Amino acid sequence: MQFLRPLLRNPSKWILALAMLAVVTPRMAEAEALLVVEADTGKVLQADNATMPWYPASLSKLMTAYVTLTAVKEGRVSLDKLLTVSPIAASQSPSKMGFRPGTQVTVDNALKMMLVKSANDMAVVLAEGIGGSIDGFSVMMNQAAQRLGMTQTSYVNPNGLPADGQITSARDLAILARAIIRDLPEYEYYVHIPSIRFGRRVTQNFNKLIGRYPGADGFKTGFICASGYNLVASATHDGKRLIAVVLGASSGRMRAVRAAQLLDRGFANNGLSWLRPSLGTVDNLVPIDASPPNLHDEMCGPKRKRPASDEDEDTVASSASSSTTNGESTATFFASGLQAAMPKPSELLDLPPAASEPVVVYTGPTRTGAALIAAVAADSEKDQPVKRGKRVRVVVRAGKPDAAADAKSEARQAAKPVRHANAKPDASAAKPVADRPAAAAKPAAKPKAAAKPKTEPKPQPKTEAKPAG
Repeated sequence: MQFLRPLLRNPSKWILALAMLAVVTPRMAEAEALLVVEADTGKVLQADNATMPWYPASLSKLMTAYVTLTAVKEGRVSLDKLLTVSPIAASQSPSKMGFRPGTQVTVDNALKMMLVKSANDMAVVLAEGIGGSIDGFSVMMNQAAQRLGMTQTSYVNPNGLPADGQITSARDLAILARAIIRDLPEYEYYVHIPSIRFGRRVTQNFNKLIGRYPGADGFKTGFICASGYNLVASATHDGKRLIAVVLGASSGRMRAVRAAQLLDRGFANNGLSWLRPSLGTVDNLVPIDASPPNLHDEMCGPKRKRPASDEDEDTVASSASSSTTNGESTATFFASGLQAAMPKPSELLDLPPAASEPVVVYTGPTRTGAALIAAVAADSEKDQPVKRGKRVRVVVRAGKPDAAADAKSEARQAAKPVRHANAKPDASAAKPVADRPAAAAKPAAKPKAAAKPKTEPKPQPKTEAKPAG
């Protein structure tokens, strides 16, 4: 209280105090957007940088699912419709299923693969199958965003891979999540599938709250270097459903911790909302006119020990995981008795997900019974790693570094006649071959010493006969 008295006497000092707090605020805290809203009313329970423009990354796939499932609901396409993987879809960056061009999948299976594994190739398959092309589908995505009141959002692709024009905000993502719940309740199952099985591969949902946080029932993760780790999550307690949005977290684990904290706080404060000033509804949040923050250096710079991806398995808990924000006391967490019954968010993520049977996904048309078993077996066979043959070591002989010389040597070896083990040697084989160096020919017999060429005898000098007497 003694510290507060001078501030009460001189209100101008409040401004100085706030300025000092702004100076010492860590940069990373500014590069994070947090939002919690009630799913049914849209009432905002907490908002930090909620209208700051942001790169959505794979959260774009929520709109891809919304547009696709809206077309299904309106009868313009069937979940059983077969779509073909194009070369463009197959060329997308991971995470992806990795199917070859020409492979066919149903709309149903493509949705499951896209939303659980965050498969970029499946997002393009859906876009081309529903909208005719990536550009055509992007138009449909933007039209849906405008219709829903997502005034800060624009799309240029269906999967959220890096693109300058791919922008959203925590506010707009909460609006989209509410639309999925409100407009597509019969298809909401797609956004909280715990895991999928393709062939022998089982992939857990990248949203770590599914199967761990009590009542977790949505939605999707996202990551690119520029955006950091993003998550739209939802959970239901006692008939009350909340939506939490986290943008710019430092790791896959931390985005889940942040979301769990926001949900905990939202449920705990549900009965104490009259103590806090109303923040209005999510639609009425005022957009910020700014450029999206670029977190590339923090997320993918040289200081990071491992390559970052949406499949991040970082298990290092931040000291902030057990703290609160905005000056709220930890006492509020106990208001509804939730904390007494639930472990801390960081402890929840250390637990294995609740046991569940993976949802089977496969290529080809919709199948059931024995046909489905056969399709799964066929996909398992295709998914086996390719066995490589033994490596052949190539030895470069001294004096023959040229590849052409080696080729000639191999050609000569191949030109030699093949002899059977019991065959008699051919006398003609001893003769030199025309294209073989003469030095390589084996002489017929070792010459004897006497065989050396004879030297011509020196002529004896002539002597004249002496006369007798």
